[in-house]
Amino acid sequence: MPRKLKVFRTAIGFHDAYVAAPTQKAALEAWGADANLFARGVAELVTDPALSEEPLAHPGQVIKRLRGSEAEHFAALGTGPEGEAVHGKRGKATAVSDAGKRSARKKPEAPVKPRPDRAPLDQAEETLEAAKQAQRKVERDFREREQALARERRAAERDAEAELGKARQARDAAKTRYDRALERWRS
Repeated sequence: MPRKLKVFRTAIGFHDAYVAAPTQKAALEAWGADANLFARGVAELVTDPALSEEPLAHPGQVIKRLRGSEAEHFAALGTGPEGEAVHGKRGKATAVSDAGKRSARKKPEAPVKPRPDRAPLDQAEETLEAAKQAQRKVERDFREREQALARERRAAERDAEAELGKARQARDAAKTRYDRALERWRS
């Protein structure tokens, strides 16, 4: 009676290599490993039925499946969005089975964030502009009032100077009369 097959997995570059074999030793031979990958912790038994389906359909044959998305792999290599790496154009190094493509984990696309609302900024700019205009009006009103006060002050100073001149003349005339009267009184 044939032995029951188990599915084993190990990492090979950017791929996971699956093999259906009766023992770990048979899996290591199928992978061509010359060291015990199970002892090193880099190979393991697969219990997921979805991952085990294709290897069980092809016992003893190594099935490679891409680990992560291509974008993640190229990002790790330092490639641009066009896929150009230091080593040349992007190309598929190994053929991946259709089942491997279906089960390869794809990174979910991040939801597109909506553009921030500019309305509060526009409102704040309008408020600022209105405040600037109000400030300019206050400054203009005070300048006009200052100019009016300066004109009023000059007029008041002219009037006061004229009154002062009249008062000096009146005093000088009174002093002259007093000095003459005093002179006559002494003589």
